[in-house]
Amino acid sequence: MRIALFITCVNDLLFAQTGQAVVRILERLGHQVDFPAEQTCCGQMHANSGYRDEAIGLAERFVRTFQRYDAVVAPSGSCVAMVRESYPRLIGGAVPPVYELSELLVDVLGVTDLGARFPHRVTYHPTCHGLRMLRLGDRPLRLLRAVRDLELVELPGAEECCGFGGTFALKNADVSAAVLADKCAAVRRTGAEYVTAADNSCLMHIAGGLSRADSATKAIHYAEILAHE
Repeated sequence: MRIALFITCVNDLLFAQTGQAVVRILERLGHQVDFPAEQTCCGQMHANSGYRDEAIGLAERFVRTFQRYDAVVAPSGSCVAMVRESYPRLIGGAVPPVYELSELLVDVLGVTDLGARFPHRVTYHPTCHGLRMLRLGDRPLRLLRAVRDLELVELPGAEECCGFGGTFALKNADVSAAVLADKCAAVRRTGAEYVTAADNSCLMHIAGGLSRADSATKAIHYAEILAHE
């Protein structure tokens, strides 16, 4: 199987360690992972902001870049949802088979136990795109439950939004901040050392709120947990 990593903009710029973790996980399972240097943004921000022509150009570039692969994996539920749900409306035709990491591991490769060990108390936030568009369900939780020495605690109101929503947090700052305050309060109630999720954009938002509240809880992408040995 030819697998390619789509790192996504936020991860490439701010969270390179998440992409590296995805590669380590897949190499541990015996797969080679390519990283096409021609990749750029998926165009989600452009499409959401009304820049349709720019989004179409980026979508077409994505298809050209990744069409030769059997599977494209991305550590971002929102970007995967953009490709899978919005590209057919923007450019029509077939798009490469794109998977959020947990989908590739559980559904395609058929694994949940990656031999990881992470001796910490962790709570999981299901991000909106993963929850409502990709319908990831319990796939990330199944992977986390298989991690040795990890104590997984339930997050109160887990399915409630964190308030990020990309440009929503900029255009509706007061609403975003109020939603974030509720999410951070729920995270603090768990007593978790780490909060994890499938999108670093949401984790960045939550981490900012926790930091301003002087919370010791850290944010970490679940791929980085799974990459621990």
